[in-house]
Amino acid sequence: MTFNERRFDVITFGESMGMLYPEGPRGIGQGGTMSQSFGGAESNLAIGLARLGCQVGWFSQLGRDPLGKGIVKTLRGEGVDVSRVHYTTDAPTGLMLREQVRGKSSVYYYRAGSAASRMTPELVDPAYIADSRIVHITGITPALSQSCLDTVRRVIALCKEHGTKISFDPNLRLKLWSIQQARPVLLELANHCDYFLPGYDECKLLYQTESEQEIFEQLRKLNAVTVVKSYNDSNVIVEPDRLNTVPFRKVKHVVDTVGAGDGFCAGFLAGISKGQSPEEALQLAALTGSMVVEAVGDWEALPTWEEVEQEQGITAHIER
Repeated sequence: MTFNERRFDVITFGESMGMLYPEGPRGIGQGGTMSQSFGGAESNLAIGLARLGCQVGWFSQLGRDPLGKGIVKTLRGEGVDVSRVHYTTDAPTGLMLREQVRGKSSVYYYRAGSAASRMTPELVDPAYIADSRIVHITGITPALSQSCLDTVRRVIALCKEHGTKISFDPNLRLKLWSIQQARPVLLELANHCDYFLPGYDECKLLYQTESEQEIFEQLRKLNAVTVVKSYNDSNVIVEPDRLNTVPFRKVKHVVDTVGAGDGFCAGFLAGISKGQSPEEALQLAALTGSMVVEAVGDWEALPTWEEVEQEQGITAHIER
């Protein structure tokens, strides 16, 4: 099987959790009703890629419970391959609570000891990894447990063995681990990837400097196409021999910033999968990320390819 004959454009894996959030302006613990959904950086990305016309797979370990089954059902309905998802009765699907009070969003996790945190390298199907052009990894998964870090390392080894490209978003979550714990692991993973997708603030923490020059010098040393998000109202492509700045896309009306990063990464990887240059893929990423913040939802607001083309003026929206 040649690289172009592989079934999947992108495969990703990680924890997806059930989510509860208050309806209306009340915060958690203030009474009122709660709505339910689910979320997780990797499953959000998978939905975003599927909506953009990519062949995408996602796997994880979930509890054999209503939350886990609901997550898989929705992902399957979105066109994401979930054939390698594993269920367990030994641990539950994780849960998170989200609130937005006075314009500030807060998330509270109930994921310690969850099914996903107990993922092991033995759950990874080598043939599945070999059947994808790109595997996307985030820094959230290795933060969950030592066995999850071992699983990430196993996936990386399989990617190297089969010539599968590696995409890596550090997704630094300081509620899961300290920067002292995270830094060596995230830098290790950055050294293995082909596409590195950090935010500029994450770069400052990872490289322990406020110096722009030093940060970009460190990024140039990587054997990767690096896309630095949110640098001086721009995004920056950094490669060993060049640096290119692409200005932000202006957003007409910001409604909810949750999911913007996942929408951005989905746009970039969709562009790469469609044969676009890094600059073209970055422009698509800026567009999809900006479209996400104009609506509400972790993954619900991720645009379809048809919506992207309408936003670009390639096709027209027909109201009736």
